[in-house]
Amino acid sequence: MSAASALNVPWYREPWPWLLMAGPAAVLVAGAFTIWIAFTTSDGLVVQDYYKQGLAVNKVLAREETAKRLGMSAGITLSPDRHRMLVELIGADPLELVVRFAHSTRSGHDLAVRMARVAPGRYEAAVPQDLPPGRWNVIVDGPRQGARPEWRLAGDWSGRDSFFKLGHGG
Repeated sequence: MSAASALNVPWYREPWPWLLMAGPAAVLVAGAFTIWIAFTTSDGLVVQDYYKQGLAVNKVLAREETAKRLGMSAGITLSPDRHRMLVELIGADPLELVVRFAHSTRSGHDLAVRMARVAPGRYEAAVPQDLPPGRWNVIVDGPRQGARPEWRLAGDWSGRDSFFKLGHGG
């Protein structure tokens, strides 16, 4: 009698059909999640004018070489709440600077801060938005000479430290 009753058990009470369906169901959920990620995030690493940007590389390198020749460096300090920034510049003393933070993977978080001189070689400004954790490319541009800055300091920042240094001098 028990063998006959085991044959009459409905399929949904057996573990094997559920185990066999779990794999394809997990693939469907993962695929839907991947599609959601693809449509809600941007392709920040792809640019429209990649050819023009490639041609401009030599100009950027010349500006960085100018900063190196002048022995320039910049120490950047962020307040503990990261809402104020202080830049100490060695090798030049323009009236203002532009500090750009470019997130390595999320261009929507990129930020440019115009820094006003508060003392010789010292610049201060408010940071208008939060800087999320992650690796950042930091660029300090000098005053403009025509259409582009005459010098440029660039480097990487881990996003964790409140002080970091850019440049070659010291």
